Amino acid sequence: MEKWEYLTAPLLIHNTKMILDNFGDEGWELVAVVPGQNSEQLVAYFKRKKEQ
Repeated sequence: MEKWEYLTAPLLIHNTKMILDNFGDEGWELVAVVPGQNSEQLVAYFKRKKEQ
């Protein structure tokens, strides 16, 4: 059975691509992006398989 770990991270609108690329390089898969506390911020939800 596969096991997963999860991460939430803030995304700044002016720097989104670089932030997402960095998480992708670390093996994180983007699951969802939702609005943050203000219009300049988003929150990203990621998952990746746990190493066993």
